[in-house]
Amino acid sequence: MADSIPLNPVRKNSKIIAYYNTGRHSRYSQEDELASLDEMPLMMSEEGFENEESDYQTLPRTRVKQARGGLGWFLLGGWKMLCGRCWDCLTLVCRRKKEAKARTVWLGCPEKCEEKYPRNAIKNQKYNFFTFVPGVLYQQFKFFLNLYFLVVACSQFVPSLKIGYLYTYWGPLGFVMAVTMVREAVDEVRRYQQSKEMNSQLYSKLTVRGKVQVKSSDIQVGDLIIVEKNQRMPADMIFLRTSEKNGSCFLRTDQLDGETDWKLKVAVLCTQRLPALEDLLSINAYVYAQKPQLDIHSFDGNFTRVSGLLTVGLLDLELNRLTKALFLAQVLLAVVMIALQGFVGPWFRNLFRFIVLFSYIIPISLRVNLDMGKSAYGWMIMKDEHIPGTVVRTSTIPEELGRLVYLLTDKTGTLTQNEMVFKRLHLGTVSYGTDTMDEIQTHLVRTYAQQAAPSQAPGQPSSGAPSTGTASASTPSQKPAPAGPKVRKSVSSRILEAVKAVALCHNVTPVYEPSDDTTAETETAEADQDFSDDNRTYQASSPDEVALVRWTESVGLTLVTRDLSSMQLRSPAGQTLSFLILQVFPFTSESKRMGIILREESTGDITFYMKGADVAMTSIVQYNDWLEEECGNMAREGLRTLVVAKKVLSEEQYQDFESRYSQARLSLHDRALKVGAVVESLEREMELLCVTGVEDQLQADVRPTLELLRNAGIKIWMLTGDKLETATCIAKSSHLVSRSQDVHIFKPVSNRGEAHLELNSFRRKHDCALVISGDSLEVCLRYYEHEFVELACQCPAVVCCRCSPTQKAHIVKLLQQHTDNRTCAIGDGGNDVSMIQAADCGIGIEGKEGKQASLAADFSITQFKHIGRLLMVHGRNSYKRSASLGQFVMHRGMVISTMQAVFSSIFYFASVPLYQGFLMVGYATIYTMFPVFSLVLDQDVKPEMALLYPELYKDLTKGRSLSFKTFLIWVLISVYQGGILMYGALLLFESEFVHVVAISFTALVLTELLMVALTVRTWHWVMVLAELFSLLCYAASLAFLNEYFGVGTVSCGAFLDLPFIITPAFLWKVSAITGVSCLPLYIIKYLKRKFSPPSYSKLSS
Repeated sequence: MADSIPLNPVRKNSKIIAYYNTGRHSRYSQEDELASLDEMPLMMSEEGFENEESDYQTLPRTRVKQARGGLGWFLLGGWKMLCGRCWDCLTLVCRRKKEAKARTVWLGCPEKCEEKYPRNAIKNQKYNFFTFVPGVLYQQFKFFLNLYFLVVACSQFVPSLKIGYLYTYWGPLGFVMAVTMVREAVDEVRRYQQSKEMNSQLYSKLTVRGKVQVKSSDIQVGDLIIVEKNQRMPADMIFLRTSEKNGSCFLRTDQLDGETDWKLKVAVLCTQRLPALEDLLSINAYVYAQKPQLDIHSFDGNFTRVSGLLTVGLLDLELNRLTKALFLAQVLLAVVMIALQGFVGPWFRNLFRFIVLFSYIIPISLRVNLDMGKSAYGWMIMKDEHIPGTVVRTSTIPEELGRLVYLLTDKTGTLTQNEMVFKRLHLGTVSYGTDTMDEIQTHLVRTYAQQAAPSQAPGQPSSGAPSTGTASASTPSQKPAPAGPKVRKSVSSRILEAVKAVALCHNVTPVYEPSDDTTAETETAEADQDFSDDNRTYQASSPDEVALVRWTESVGLTLVTRDLSSMQLRSPAGQTLSFLILQVFPFTSESKRMGIILREESTGDITFYMKGADVAMTSIVQYNDWLEEECGNMAREGLRTLVVAKKVLSEEQYQDFESRYSQARLSLHDRALKVGAVVESLEREMELLCVTGVEDQLQADVRPTLELLRNAGIKIWMLTGDKLETATCIAKSSHLVSRSQDVHIFKPVSNRGEAHLELNSFRRKHDCALVISGDSLEVCLRYYEHEFVELACQCPAVVCCRCSPTQKAHIVKLLQQHTDNRTCAIGDGGNDVSMIQAADCGIGIEGKEGKQASLAADFSITQFKHIGRLLMVHGRNSYKRSASLGQFVMHRGMVISTMQAVFSSIFYFASVPLYQGFLMVGYATIYTMFPVFSLVLDQDVKPEMALLYPELYKDLTKGRSLSFKTFLIWVLISVYQGGILMYGALLLFESEFVHVVAISFTALVLTELLMVALTVRTWHWVMVLAELFSLLCYAASLAFLNEYFGVGTVSCGAFLDLPFIITPAFLWKVSAITGVSCLPLYIIKYLKRKFSPPSYSKLSS
C-alpha cells in the first residue's frame, strides 16, 4: 500500500536567491497595466470610491510615457541604450534557462532523477577561470577613459600617426590593466575562499554502507541527509524523520524570513513510523515537488545561489562623464589648431596627430591612481582598531560610503539581538520592575509554603496552587466564583495568580539534552534523562514566550515538562503541579491573542487562560481604568506588552463549549468563522490579571548610532519580516522614531479604493513616521507607486513589516529610481541578501544568522554600531580623498596639454611634441605620482571631530566635492598655470632658447609639487617624504639624463649642460615662473577661507 502525504518543506534560502533575482523585474507585470497609468488625484472625495473597481478605467489618463526618438536622443545616449538592449537580447538567447518544472525525487536514489540539477554550491565569485581576463577587460574598456587610451595606443602602430615611442602609450595602459587585474584577482580569491569555506561544511549522508561524511557542495537531489542539532540546513529539504518519538522538531527559519524563533515541525508520518533510520533506504518511495514559486512558504526546490554582481560607484560614473567632456575639449582644441593652420595639406592626418598630441589632457594615470587609492582605503578600513573584524569584500566602491542618503536595515539580528528580557509586571495598583523582582519571589515562596503546611485549611481558595499530597475531587463547592470579584484579594494572591497564568499560558516546551552514553531511541534513554535545571532549555515559536517562562522560573515557578496533552510546574516549595491540556488556541496575526484551557489534576478545576495584545484584550476583560494607560506607558518605553486574563469554568460550561467546538471543527462550510465564533463565546468578562512588559535586547549602542546617522542627514528605513506590533515597538525602543514624533500606522488595504483613502489620510500628516505592512505596501505600489514613494520619502523614518526578501529588494530599487540618491542596505541573514545586492552599497553583519549576508555584501562588519565610524570617518574620507585625487590628476594632464597647445601655436601650429616620451612618462609617474597619491592620507578633520559633528556628512550627499563647477575651476587653474609656465619660459629665456624644455619642465614639476602642498589640509610624514623623494629624483634626472631635455629629437644635438642649471639666473627665473603660477592661487584660497570658510575649517579652528 502506498502512502500519499502532503509535505511541508524545510526551507533554506541559499539556493533560491537566483530565482528571486530573475523574477524581481516582473513583479507587477500581471496587474492591470492600464490602471497603473491612471493619474487619480489623491485628495479626491470619498464619493469617488462608491463605484466598482472597474470604474477606475474611466478616469482621465495623463501619465503617458513620452515617445523616444530623434537624432538628438540617439546621440545623447540612445545609442548606448539600444546597444545595451541588443546585448541583453543576445545574452538571453545564449543563456536561456530551462523552464522551472515540477520534479519527482526518489528517496536515496539521486541517479533516478529525470534531469540534471545544478550543484548544491554557493558561489560568490564574479568570474571563473575562463571568463576572468575577458570579463575584466570588458568591464574596464566599457569606460570611455580606458577605451580612449586603447584607441590612441593602437593608433601608434600607424607610421603617419606615430608621435612618440610605443612604450610611452602601451606601458602606462598595460600598467593600469595589470593593477586592475591584480586587484580583481585578489578580490576573486577572497570570494573563492569564503565560498569554499561554506561549501566545505560536512554533513552526514545515509547510504547503503552507513553514514558517510559529504561536503555541502556534494549533496545531490535525492540524498538522505542527517542534520544534527544546531546545524544549518544545507539545502531545501523534506522533513522525513526525527529522533523524537512523536515526530516533532523545532526549526528556525532565520535564513528565510529573518526570524530566529523556533517553529514546530512534524515529520512525515509513514517515515517516522519506521523502526530504524536505515529503513529509509529499504522503502520504495519518492517525493513530488512542485515547480519553484516566489512564495517563500511553498517553494521546495534545490537551486544553486549565484551572487556577485559588479558594482560601479557613482564617483566612477561622474569621472567617466568628466572624461567625455575632456575628450570633446581635446577634439575642439585640435580642430582649432587645424583651422588656424588653414586646413592646408593633409589636414585630416594632422587633425588626428593633434588629437594624439593632446591625449595627455585625459590622464591614463587617473584610473590607476583611483584604483590604488580605493585599495588603500580598504586597507585602512580593515586595519582600523575601532571597528575590528570589518572586511572589505568589494574594493571598488569605498567612496560610496560617503554619499549615502537612505539606509535600509533589517531588524532581527541587526538592530536587535533577538534576546527577550522580562522587564515589567503590572497588576493595576502595583508595578514590579527588574529591581523589585525579588519581592515577587518572596510572595511566591511565602504563599506556597503556607499551602504546603499540614495545617492548611480545607477551604483554601482554589486560586492558589495546592500541595501534591492528595488529589482531591473536583467539586463546585470549592470554587469561589460568585464571591471572587466582590472580595478584594491580597497582593500575594494577585501575584500568585498572575505568575501562575504566565507560567501556564504559552506554547513553550522544555527540552533536555540526552546523556552521551545513551541514544534517544532506546527505552533506557528516558529513564536516564537528566531533568536538572542546568540541562533544561526552552523552545517555542516566539522568543517572547521563552522570556516569560524563564522569568517565572527565576521567581520560583518552573516549567518542568510538557507534551501535547499535559504540563507540569514545580513550585518554590518543591511541589509538582500537574495540569491536563484540554484545548489550545494558538496565536494568529488576525486574533492577536492565544489561549489555553487547563484542568488541574489535584483539584479538577478548569481554567481558561488568555493573553494577547492590548488592542485585542481590552474588549475581552472586565472593566478597568488602568489598562490602556499602562500599556501606553510601557510602549513608550519600548516594551512589548501582553495582557493576561483568566476565566474559571465549571464542568458544565466546559462540556457545553467542547461539544459546540467539536461540531464547529467538523463543519464543511465556513469552518474558520464557526470555530472563531465558538471561541469568542468564552472570551467575555474575563478577569484581568496583569500586564507584562518584555524588552527585545538591542544591539550595543544602537540608539546613539541611529541618532548619529539621522544627524548626518541619512534617512533610515527598517524592513523586517516581523509583525507590525513588534516592529513598531522596536522602532520606538531603538529611537528610530523619536519620542516627540507621531507614528502613522497604515491601515490594511486590499484594493485601489482603500489604498487611495489611506494615502489621502497619510498625506495630511506632517513629520510623522510611517509603519506599513508588506501586503498594504504591495497594493499601494501596484496602483500608486510614484505617489507612495514621494510621501514616504518625506517621512523621517519608515518601518515596513511582514516584508518578504523580494519586497525588500523592490523597495531598494524604488528608492533608486524615484530619488536618484545613493542607498545602503544592511542585514545579517540570508533573507537580506537580495536587499543587500540591490543596494548601491551593501553591508552585512556576521552574526547569529550565519554568514550569507556577510558573504554577499560589499562590506562586512561585526556589530551595527560600527556603521557609524564606517560612514562618518572612512566613507567621508574616501569620497573627499577620491574627489581631490581625481581632480588633481586631471589638472596634471590639463596643465601639460595647455603648454603643448601654447608651444604648437607659437611654432606655426606644428604637430610636434614639446617633451620627449621619457619625460612624459616620468612626469606622470616618478616625478609627481608619489606626492599626488599621498593625498589619500589627507584629512580635513580628525576622526573624533567627524563623529562629534555628523552634520559634516550632509555636505557630501550634494556631490559638491566633485561636480562640473569644481571641474571648471580646475580647468581654469590648469589653463592659467600652463599658459604662465610656457609663456614665462619663452619670455625669460629668449636668448637661451635651447634650454626652454629644461626650464619649462622644471617649473612644471615644481608647480605640481607646490600645488600638492597647497592642497594638503593635514600633513603626514609620508607626504613630506614623497615630496622630497620626487624632488631628488628630478634633480638626479637633470644631472644624469640631460639628453632628454633638448628641443626636438636627440639627433638635433640640443643637450642640457650641467653648469647651466646651477647658475643663479636659472634658479631665480625658474623660481619666478613657479611663484607667478602658484602665488595668486594661494592668495585666492586664503581669502576664500577667511571670508567664506568651509564647515570643516570652522571646527578645525
